[in-house]
Order: sequence, then C-alpha cells, then structure tokens
Amino acid sequence: MGNQKIINHNSYKSHRNNYFCTKFKKVQMQSIRNIAIIAHVDHGKTTLVDKIIDQAKILDDRKERTDLLLDNNDLERERGITILSKNVSVNYKNTKINVIDTPGHADFGGEVERVLKMADGVLLLVDAFEGPMPQTRFVLGKALELGLTPIVVVNKVDKENCTPDLVHEKVFDLMFALEATEEQLDFTTIYGSAKNNWMSTDWQNETTDIVPLLDAVLESIPETKYNEGTPQMQITSLDFSSFTGRIAIGRIFRGDLVAGKDYMLCKADGSTKKVRIKELHVFEGMGKVQVDKVPCGDICAITGVEGFEIGDTIAALDNPEALPRTEIDKPTMSMLFTINNSPFFGKEGKFVTSRHLRDRLFKEMEKNLALRVDTTDSEDKFNVFGRGVLHLSVLIETMRREGYELQVGRPQVIIKEIDGVKCEPYETLSIDVPEDVASKAINLVSLRKGDLLVMEPKGDLQHLEFTIPSRGLIGLRNKILTATAGTAIINHRFSEYGPYKGEFSEDIKGAIVSSAAGKATAYAIDRLQDRGRFFIDPNDEIYIGQVVGENSKDTDMGVNLIKGKKLSNVRSSGTDESVKIAPKIDFSLEECMEYIKVDEYLEVTPVSLRMRKISFRP
Repeated sequence: MGNQKIINHNSYKSHRNNYFCTKFKKVQMQSIRNIAIIAHVDHGKTTLVDKIIDQAKILDDRKERTDLLLDNNDLERERGITILSKNVSVNYKNTKINVIDTPGHADFGGEVERVLKMADGVLLLVDAFEGPMPQTRFVLGKALELGLTPIVVVNKVDKENCTPDLVHEKVFDLMFALEATEEQLDFTTIYGSAKNNWMSTDWQNETTDIVPLLDAVLESIPETKYNEGTPQMQITSLDFSSFTGRIAIGRIFRGDLVAGKDYMLCKADGSTKKVRIKELHVFEGMGKVQVDKVPCGDICAITGVEGFEIGDTIAALDNPEALPRTEIDKPTMSMLFTINNSPFFGKEGKFVTSRHLRDRLFKEMEKNLALRVDTTDSEDKFNVFGRGVLHLSVLIETMRREGYELQVGRPQVIIKEIDGVKCEPYETLSIDVPEDVASKAINLVSLRKGDLLVMEPKGDLQHLEFTIPSRGLIGLRNKILTATAGTAIINHRFSEYGPYKGEFSEDIKGAIVSSAAGKATAYAIDRLQDRGRFFIDPNDEIYIGQVVGENSKDTDMGVNLIKGKKLSNVRSSGTDESVKIAPKIDFSLEECMEYIKVDEYLEVTPVSLRMRKISFRP
C-alpha cells in the first residue's frame, strides 16, 4: 500500500512538472523579425495577415474559421477598416516573425505612429490598380522617418486593368518624394493576390502559396539586435483583462525582462515609480504564452504594473533611463459632448448622467493617444479634440453600442495663430470620378475654397487632387456622392496649417422643425411634402424642437406633424386620394455629424440618431 502511494506521488510530481514546462515556456534565444503592415484602407492588409496565419498553420483545423481574423471588433468588420492595431506572431524556418497590423486611415494615425516604434521593417501593401493612395503616403512617411526597411507588396494583381509595373514605379517615386535613403530605395518587391493565396517575385508567374513573401521578410528585414545592458522597454499600447487589469504591451529595446523582479517606471513628467512585473507574456500565434524571461528585441505583454501610460519606459531599478517619447500629431478637430437632455432622455440607454459621460471620455484618453478631452465651465459639457470626423465618430459609435446616451455639437476645426497670422488646417483631397461628372466634383470643391492640383486619367476614371481647408470637408462627401450618383471615390489626409481662407459662399437649406410632440401622421407629412424632404416615417414618435426634415428654402420652419384629418359624418368612398409619401432620408452617424448646424445638437442613443434645435420656441 505504501509503495502504491509513493508511485502515485511520483507520477503526480512528474505530471505537474510536465504541466509547468508546457504552461511556462522557456524562451530560447531565437532569431526575431518585427514587421508592421502598412496599407491604405481596403488594400487587403488584414486578408494578407490571414494568409500568413494560414501558412504558419497556427489555427486549430477543428475550429470554425472566420475571415479577417484581426478585425475582431464589430465596428471594424462592419466598416471593413482596421481601427486598432494588433499583434500576431508566426514561426517560419526557426525564426519568430512578429506581425503588427496597423490602421490604414490617417484619422487613426495616433495608433500607427506609436506602433511603428516596435517594428524593424514594414510591408507596404499597394493595390495593383489604385497604386499608392493618400493615406499610404501618410504612414509610409512616418516609417521612412524612423529608418525602417520597406518591402513592397503589390496586391490584387488578378484585378482587371491592373498595372503592377506602373504601380512599382509610382511607389519608387513616392519614396523618393518622401526623402527615403539609398538603402530604403533599394527595396524588394513581391507581387501576388492575398485573397487567392499566392505571392511571387514576378506578377506574371503565379505560385501556389505565399512562401516567397515570408522568404523576402527573412532576407530583407534586419534581425533584431541584442543590446547588452540594463533593461529598457517602452509601453506602446495597452490591453485590458477583467481578471488581471491593465496590460502593458511594448518592445524591449535593451537587456532582458524577468517576471517577479522590481523595475522603475519612468513617466512623462520625469518622475519614477517602483513597480513589480507579476507575469510576462510573449505573442505566439493569435494568442499569448506566459514566460519567465523575455530577451531584447521581442514584443511582450506585462501584467501587474499599475499607473502606467502609453509612452512610459520600464527601466532598471538602480539606474533608470527613459526612452524618448513618441510625438503624436496634434488634433485638428473638436466637438462638444454633453448629456442627453431631450424629452426622450433615458428611454433607450443605460448610461445617461454626466458622471458616466465624464468617466467614459477620460478612460478613452488613456488608450486613444490622438484624443484630448477638456472640461468646460459647465459640469455636463466636454470639448473633445480628435484627428477628424471619422476618428470622433468611431468613439461615438463605440459609446453608443456600450449603452451610452449623449448629445454632440457640430464638428469645429481648430484655428491657430502662427506668427500673428490666423491659420487653419488644410487637407489633401483625392477624388476618383467618371470623366462625365468630374466637372461637378471640381465645382463643389471650388465652392469650399479648394484648389485643384492634379487632374489625370486613371483607367476609365479621372483622378483629381485638391488642397482644401479641413472645414470645407465637413458635409462635402455627401454632396459629391449626390452630384456624381454615388460613383466618386473620396480620400483625404491632413497636410499642414495655412492662412485662413475666409467664409464659404454656398446655399444652406433651412430645417423643418416639429412644433408638437406625439406620433407623426401620414396625412400631415403628405400635406408638407412639397415644402422639403423628411427624415422621419409616419407613426414615428417626435418631440418639440426635433429636426424632422430639410426645408427647400433657407429659413427654418416649425410644423405640426401630429395633426390628423378632420373626419366628417358624411363621406363618399372615392374622395380621399391614397397618400403617397416619399421614403425618408436615412443618415449614417458621420452624415448626421456633418449635416447638423451650429444651433443644433445630434442626439445619440443605442437605438436612434435624432437631430434637434438647441433652443426652440414653437
């Protein structure tokens, strides 16, 4: 019996040791490559990462497979864009490749700028038909400034009318214009189709997998160097776990980090704070693996460190040296956020008070570096500064989905005084339109003080480039899409601050405002259809002061949409015409933000978007 116990005890010990060996992997010194993927919105960046994951056979074949694995946020899947940067790691030929997926939109440049600091090289992904786009230029410029080695991937070479060789030349010209070094201009180019899972060094020679791309990464991207000395790691992004709290993510620039040891946290104001690392994780596949020690050059996640901010450095206890912080481009646009005080407040949302709103906005500032929140002299109003309408609308949409009710004002550009001259932000706007409607687009941009820089044919489209004040872009997309019957492809990026160009001369339509509360009737809407276009359907609940339509004249008009038809007791069957009501105009969140005027608020709830006058007397 005693022997049996000893045998069981020994087998338990060996089982436990095996368990801990597999659970806490020892980190061998292996070759590491850190690469960031840069591309314009919808050029196939996240799809390419999917194929790299498939090539490395990371996913369990038994589990259900979804596309766009890294766009795991509902908003990202719906809009088809990457908003938050993410990390994934693959092992190929005994080399660990850390792949960092970055947002392609200039409004999320705050994410891109800090994430590039973790990389040694970049994969520049370009569409074989569209070529380098404005936002490609924005992120590529940042990467070349940091001295990263580029590999150019010309994607979607299976598209009709594509010109891979011409695109290759355009990328070279772009890099030259961005003052790339001789080494950076001598870049490797890979052609292929991520969707069809092949890459090759020659676009006319189709292969069966994406191995040529992974081989190019090993050959062209420099291996991470091991820097001897005291440890230094900069926190470049953060994650959150409901079990362990905030998680710091970053790359180790010098020395090694060891779990369970004490370090110094160097903060923005120059102060230092003693912290202990409870757990260390490295990225492996789509997830993380807990380790005891992480060497220089790898990207890791740390739990147990409290009170850190993005940009802080974790350094040695006895001689802490902080790494230089990333300078994030300043915001160019602001919006007023306030609590919902409309007659329908609290009906559709969970979080409605100013305390809820305040806590949520300040929490967002911790991880959204390009965002700034200022309090005002009123308890329930906050000025929120961001990089553009899309940047701010993603925050509003995220809050809306979390159950918040709030109101926002019209976006305002940030005016600065530079050397005694009043200056405003300018953007480079590019529009691709069919030739027959190009003149309409040029006319609309000219009305907003835009100057035409480039006009050239691109396939069967006309490619136009303008420089335009940022405030001219507010509401412009809608007008261009209407004028070109939805055929225009519009992109823009911030370029610089320039002298203020004065007021725009354009006709502004008035609003149709409800002067009574209740359910809108078809009879009342039908009677007023010749006065403008409506944003509501019959039987929708409305309140006094709600903007229910657009007046065809330039003045606001109060209307009673509750009034039904007076019924008489004598009636012939054929006197009433059947009511024919035009469909209501449906606005997306961005369209609403751009449509409202200075004297209006946009009421945002988890269910509805309503525009209303700030003060209205019927």
